[in-house]
Amino acid sequence: MATQDLAPHPSTEAPAADAPADPVLAALRARVHGTNISETTLLATDYLNHFNEIIMLLEMVPDMPEMLDEAKAWEPKDYVEHFASSSCPFRDLAIELYPHVPTRYKEPFETTILQLQAVIDGTLRHAETARSRDDARLLRQKITIALDPMHRLVDVAASIIHGADKALSQDEIDTVLET
Repeated sequence: MATQDLAPHPSTEAPAADAPADPVLAALRARVHGTNISETTLLATDYLNHFNEIIMLLEMVPDMPEMLDEAKAWEPKDYVEHFASSSCPFRDLAIELYPHVPTRYKEPFETTILQLQAVIDGTLRHAETARSRDDARLLRQKITIALDPMHRLVDVAASIIHGADKALSQDEIDTVLET
């Protein structure tokens, strides 16, 4: 995923408790009614479908090793790239809103997506190594071990989309990868 500019946009910081609400941000939030874009974060859960696709492919690989080729053909897309190629009815709005996502959500969201992509990339490398050795047991093991962290990271990304503002720390990621 190409990292977006993480410098705060003038309308992306949450106002202080005693500060008036940002009218630009309020207007943007009003436009998301009827979509699956969060009014709080301006992020859409539809983006996670991109990762659920690769996870479903990887879940099939232990029983159908030939699916690894399809999994390897999957390419990560950043948020804007995903919506640019999506048939989602609110795709243009999701793209327009992304630069306005409050930094307190955007930074942990992008960090989580990068962590998820790293787990996927490592899994694909390990799976290909196991397949090249014609080791079905190792292939199953490598994929099975990685699926739980992938699911957990998707859950973290979903919670951020819905308003949590914390990504996993490196220690938490290490713990997830050890389970």
